Amino acid sequence: MKTLTQEPIKKMSSIQLITFDLDDTFWDIKSTIINAEINSRKWSEDRIGEKIEWGTFEDFMKIRNELVKEDTSLEYDLGMLRKKTIAHHTKKFFNVAKDLDEFIEDAYIFFLEERHKVTFYDDVVSVLEQLSAKYKLGVLTNGNADVNKLGIGHLFDFSISSMDVKNNKPDKAHFVKARELSQIDFKNTLHVGDHQVNDILGARKLGINTMWFNLNNLDWEIDENPPIQFNKWSQFIKLVEKSYGN
Repeated sequence: MKTLTQEPIKKMSSIQLITFDLDDTFWDIKSTIINAEINSRKWSEDRIGEKIEWGTFEDFMKIRNELVKEDTSLEYDLGMLRKKTIAHHTKKFFNVAKDLDEFIEDAYIFFLEERHKVTFYDDVVSVLEQLSAKYKLGVLTNGNADVNKLGIGHLFDFSISSMDVKNNKPDKAHFVKARELSQIDFKNTLHVGDHQVNDILGARKLGINTMWFNLNNLDWEIDENPPIQFNKWSQFIKLVEKSYGN
């Protein structure tokens, strides 16, 4: 196996805009969603007053995949996908459509509240506070987390979700929208995320500078030029300064 060398540090373009992924970049999404799912299922059963057959995780994913196959917009409309999934499990308990619709809406609101109970990785918030004084900051997410509900919205100049652009990273839509909103060229933009394809490869294809948040020290699997990477947020500011001379 060839030994991969980290992408050389480039002191070329001055960075003016830094965009960030959210899930698995600022917090662990698996534990967040598991807790939200458990609490939401209990809420649903308490509200209905009946035990609900949720099935296995494989059943859950099969239902979601079938729904997406029927309506491809659900690939990026996670809110509607969640509502349709709730309906699938609970519609048999309702005889009146209006009552079901009301339940689905309340259940979704509850899930969304639980989904926003995140535990930030160490130093994320303090780093963002320091960065916001020097750079324009943006969010580019395929998920449905809202930075305003997390108490960090004031640190960002904009936030773009898949619903906003009707597509998912690594498609260029998020990145192009960020350029439009910030009026900053790709060469002066740095994108940071955990996903090798959605974040790093997607940004690279457009000539955007990248840094890979590699919490678990995974191997780079895309090509022979790994991006600049870090696994602790306390390292980030110095790494930006070292890499881009900002």
